[in-house]
Amino acid sequence: MEYISTRGQVAPLGFIDAILMGLADDGGLLVPKAVPQVDAATLQAWGKLTYAELALEIFTLYIGNEIPREELQRLVEDSYGTFRDVDVTPVRRINNGLYVLELFHGPTFAFKDIALQFLGNLYAYVSKQTNSIIHILGATSGDTGASAIEGVRGKEGIRICILHPSGKVSKVQELQMTTVDDANVLNLAVDGTFDDCQRIIKELFADVAFKHKYHLRAINSINIARILAQTVYYFYAYLQLAQQGQSERMNFSVPTGNFGDIFAGYLAKRMGLPIGKLILATNENNILERFVNEGVYEPGEFRGTHSPSMDIQVASNFERYLYYLYGEDPVQVSRLMGQFTTEGSIVIPSDRMNQVQADFAAYGVKNDECLDTIGNYFAKYDYLLDPHTACGVAASDRLTEEGEVTVALSTAHPAKFDESIRLRGIEQTYPEQIGALFGKAQHQKQVGGSNAEIKAELERFF
Repeated sequence: MEYISTRGQVAPLGFIDAILMGLADDGGLLVPKAVPQVDAATLQAWGKLTYAELALEIFTLYIGNEIPREELQRLVEDSYGTFRDVDVTPVRRINNGLYVLELFHGPTFAFKDIALQFLGNLYAYVSKQTNSIIHILGATSGDTGASAIEGVRGKEGIRICILHPSGKVSKVQELQMTTVDDANVLNLAVDGTFDDCQRIIKELFADVAFKHKYHLRAINSINIARILAQTVYYFYAYLQLAQQGQSERMNFSVPTGNFGDIFAGYLAKRMGLPIGKLILATNENNILERFVNEGVYEPGEFRGTHSPSMDIQVASNFERYLYYLYGEDPVQVSRLMGQFTTEGSIVIPSDRMNQVQADFAAYGVKNDECLDTIGNYFAKYDYLLDPHTACGVAASDRLTEEGEVTVALSTAHPAKFDESIRLRGIEQTYPEQIGALFGKAQHQKQVGGSNAEIKAELERFF
């Protein structure tokens, strides 16, 4: 398997070189040169595999023999052996038309663990095999930071720096990152929004000389390994429900701000998974909803919401979808992304909008609607949703038609967002691991939002 850039100016790379490059050196994003296909017979054969066994088969399609199978199997087992549920990502039935795919059973109670436990182990493997230094730089709107830190803390040959928007993540998310006191971890609390943090990251990675000098590696979903790891749970959910006799095509409702989680579903569909609708659920920062429904990709006014991990105006994975929407034409992608940089918007012509609306349905959930969904589902089904999952469920309620089945992705444990849960008068008990965070000292440094200031911190740390 080879990987190429959406902008076409990087020679094809193998899997390990692709994950080490992260953001392509031409400023684009890496994608597989050809998407591997999974036929109905293969799907049937995969039906009774465990999560780890299924992950091994799907990863092998994208890695080939570049990592020996027995080594890859060990990496997979080490990554998913840390999860609290034997199914890793269990599927829960809510009613006849709605299931919830619980993605929060990893070490930090968030769906990011599924990709980042694997990527952390993968980086440690590469560091050992190549005797190389790995310096990880990432930004988080809340969950990525804790998951990334948990994936690499204390590991030899790896240092990690995470940027988060100061005061704009939940308290539990902040504590999960900043109570880690390992020497290879640096937390920077940035004055600004997540979009500011993400912009800084992309600009530092685009500075190729700086990137190479400090051996910078990506942990955000610009790294193709993140996307590949997330395709697995779409297959697993489909296979679990098929084993239970659910034969209808399944929709997936995906709360997303950076477009990575739903792009993984789109990639799974391109691989051959018989998905019905991909429902894109977002909050009042609804750039992606407007893109799907109106054909305009243009940031609006930033809004702080009860689902802060989706408080994002510029979705870093959007470029990967543009690449496929425009027939895998890097010239067109480069033109469009250049236009976005200079003019601040991209407008999709009507002939291509037909394809966009065939690929996705979209709904932006208002703040009160998010909280109402939490309250209603708790009262009716005795099932507690976190605010992001509530956005996915609310979108499913709006866009699932009678007779259809939708799987809503549950991206975080509700304990991570107790501030929002309490607004509907619901009290919950923290899991022991989360409750213990409140008595620990925090380790973070407050910084401004300039590239120069972040660079200076990195030079001191790395």
